[in-house]
Formats: sequence, C-alpha cells, structure tokens
Amino acid sequence: MNVARLSSIDLCIAAGLVVLLALLSFRLKLGLERQMIYSAVRMTVQLLLIGMVLQYLFASRTWWLIVVVSLVMLVAAGAEVRSRLKHKIRGFFGFGVGAGSMFVSSFSVTLLALLVIINQHPWYEPRYAIPFLGMLLGNTMTGVALASDRMTSLFYEQRETLEQRLMLGQTWREAVADLRRDCMRTGMIPIINSMAAAGLVSLPGMMTGQILGGSPPVEAVKYQILIMFLIAAGTGFGVICSIMMIERHMFDKRHRLRMEKLAAAG
Repeated sequence: MNVARLSSIDLCIAAGLVVLLALLSFRLKLGLERQMIYSAVRMTVQLLLIGMVLQYLFASRTWWLIVVVSLVMLVAAGAEVRSRLKHKIRGFFGFGVGAGSMFVSSFSVTLLALLVIINQHPWYEPRYAIPFLGMLLGNTMTGVALASDRMTSLFYEQRETLEQRLMLGQTWREAVADLRRDCMRTGMIPIINSMAAAGLVSLPGMMTGQILGGSPPVEAVKYQILIMFLIAAGTGFGVICSIMMIERHMFDKRHRLRMEKLAAAG
C-alpha cells in the first residue's frame, strides 16, 4: 500500500489557508482569529506528540501502556466537555459528568467492538484499540458537550419555572421531563446528521483514510459502517448518562432545586 508522502512545505501550504482565514476573521471583526491560531497550533502539537507515542506503542504492544494512554485520552475529553459549558457545574462533579459518561459509553462500546465484533487477539492491539477509542471519544465528546451545555443553560434560564412546577407537587423527574428530551435530542442531532449524510454528501474520515492507504473500497465501507454504528451507540449512551447525572445532581432528596451547584456564565 503506497501513500503519497507529505513534506513540511505541503503542510505549510495547508496551514497558510488557516492563517488566511484568521486574517479574514480579523478584517471582518469576527473575533475568532486568536482561537483559530491557538487551536491550529494546539492541534499540530498534539497530533505530533500522539504520533510519536503511537509509534512507540505499536512497537512495544504493552497492555498497561495502552490503558494509561486511554485514561489520559479520557481525562482530556472530560476536561474539554467541562470547558465547553457556559454554566459550569461546581466542583469535581463538573469534570465527572463528561469523563464518567464517556467512560461508561465509549470504553464499553470499544471493548465490545474489539472482543466480540472484530474478535481481536490480543484485545489491546494498539493498531485497533487506540484508533477505535479515539474516534468514539471524539464523537461522544461532541454529543455529551452539546447536551450538557444545553441542560445546564436551561436549568439556569428556567430555574423559576422549575421551582414553580415543584411547588405544584411535581417530582423533579416530572419537572425536568421536557428539558431532558430537548437536551437529549440536541446531543444526538450531530451523529444522526452524520449518518444521514455519509456516502451521499461526505466520505467519512476512516473510510477515506483506508482508501488512501490502498484498502479495497468495499472493505473500507464495511469498516466505516461499523464505526458509524459504534459512534451512534456510544454518543447515545453518553448523552443519556450525562443528562441523568446532571439532573440528579441538581436536586436533593427532598426534590429541591440546588442552583448553588451551578456557576453563572463566565
């Protein structure tokens, strides 16, 4: 399988497009230029580092190193989810919502794929384990972040309505039922749109990568279908888990809304 090699000049040309976009943002006063440059630099450094780490992992194939790298990825994803919340949940629980929900969803789905579907031996083969977990964490993180941000924002904006429902005798589960459905739909929409557009509007990343690497298109399609199904399941489970954690955290045993657990926008 021959893949065209990229030089530093090739990457610089592509980076120039991002710089041009940042300049346009500055010219149009969008205020996004710093975020663009920062994110581009951060992405480059992170990918270069993970490339060196993966090269070492592929050579060593040590199971405990795979676990350590997976936990680092989980911690980073949990921190990213918390950072994207407009109204952050106070304390360690704010981090635990993202990390906990993604651990339950992404790790379980990845293990199912490695042990049952692909039937990989050993299960910790880094060539399969790390890419599968990375794709699941990345996509699950988006759904969990969107749903969690929507949920905390609605709690903050509709706190008086929720308290009125509680005063009228509703339980906290009944009071937040509409909010729960709205937030779960918000978290699931991106993956639903991705599945609907795959193959017709877009060629997903894993399929494109395998084709560029020389794999037969039909085999690449099979793997992409598998990945899309796994991502959809992981995102759905993660969104449901995060919403349930947040809503339970915001009420006490006497069904009282505890807004002190939620920070103002900052």
